[in-house]
Amino acid sequence: MVGAAAAHHGGEFRWPEPVDLSDLLPGQTNGIVTLGLERIQGALASLGNPHNSFVAIQVAGTNGKGSICSLVHGALTAHGLRSGLYTSPHLVSWCERIRVGQAFIPPATLRSLLLELGPLTQQWSLTPFEQLTVAAFLHFHRQGVDLAVLEVGLGGRLDATTAHSRRPIVAFATIGEDHQEYLGADLTSIAGEKAGVLSPGCVAFSGPQPAAVVPVLRQAAADCGATITWVPPLADHGFQALHLSLRGQVQRHNAAVAMAVLEHVSATMHPLDGQRSRGGMASVHWPGRLQQCQWQGHPLLVDGAHNRSAALCLRQQLDDSDPPAPVHWVLGILANKDAVGMVQALLRPGDRVWLVEIGDSRCWTTDQLAQGLSAPQAACLQVPSPRLGATWPVSVALRQAVQPPGSKAQVVVAGSLYLLGQLHRQGVIRIVEEN
Repeated sequence: MVGAAAAHHGGEFRWPEPVDLSDLLPGQTNGIVTLGLERIQGALASLGNPHNSFVAIQVAGTNGKGSICSLVHGALTAHGLRSGLYTSPHLVSWCERIRVGQAFIPPATLRSLLLELGPLTQQWSLTPFEQLTVAAFLHFHRQGVDLAVLEVGLGGRLDATTAHSRRPIVAFATIGEDHQEYLGADLTSIAGEKAGVLSPGCVAFSGPQPAAVVPVLRQAAADCGATITWVPPLADHGFQALHLSLRGQVQRHNAAVAMAVLEHVSATMHPLDGQRSRGGMASVHWPGRLQQCQWQGHPLLVDGAHNRSAALCLRQQLDDSDPPAPVHWVLGILANKDAVGMVQALLRPGDRVWLVEIGDSRCWTTDQLAQGLSAPQAACLQVPSPRLGATWPVSVALRQAVQPPGSKAQVVVAGSLYLLGQLHRQGVIRIVEEN
């Protein structure tokens, strides 16, 4: 690990320093989810509303929010602006979630902020995500940021980031089915919750959306007096000219939305140079998205796909490869996710699947998943012996997935960002830097 001063150096991504906050926050997958704005608004008011000192760009959606946020932030930082970035979840360190420019928040600063906020946390019964959001706002205020880029944590209408009162620009990543237990059972309901980030007079940008989502966003914008602009994905040549480290066709959508946001920032807030913006975007490292890694010298592709729509995009990316090859999937899927839908989207004849454990989290087991799949699909599941338990230990699954020597199968690790974080944090896999 290296210091928290830089997110990357010389083209190589560097993780921030780890920080043990177990005495202040629960684990990522064990957090309390209680949506609502009253608690965080009360806590911020008690602090004198420090977030009013900077303007925010808020990014909502299901898949691609973090990519859009990181690209916008990278471009703003390249211009020398004091840009703050707030994202979730993290992979290795809580410090990944809060940045000013290229600097992750130092571990000592984050711990100090959470301790300082302890009385307000108790007074207002703040959830862990609300604690982190208040800490981010306070850090950005004290660091004198000009502009902050905020990734919505869950939904939008009642998400803690929506407590920021100065959000003149909103962006929407692709909206799909996820977190239905909080946002509603169908795309219309989910889109309605995410459209709740719109406010009177704000300007919103969205890439292509599923047919059920478009009228919801359009009506929500009309109802509150916001403006929404639909942004087509970049053409292949335009996307390739950006030289992004973020891979995959889906990034054509995310990069187009990020560029539309930056054009609006340039026209209304801070003049930006297009070439410098593109350079800043090219400098962005956003781990865990179609990323080349290695395990004991064996190549792996890792991706944080954790819902059906993301799984469909991942599968399409692999199908477009030349020549296509069978895939050995090493998947960790949390118990509250649509594992059946995800695996149905991922599987092709000849593929094999190992379901693995994710720390102390409740995950889908091989037996549970087999019950929801067709017989041919269930036959792709590799069944662990009783002595190993209901899921495979990750090291055993990886060892089997890369066998036999010389196999032409591609090994892909996916199903949860928490799984990827665990593997990076433990040093099980390492990033392969690409030129």
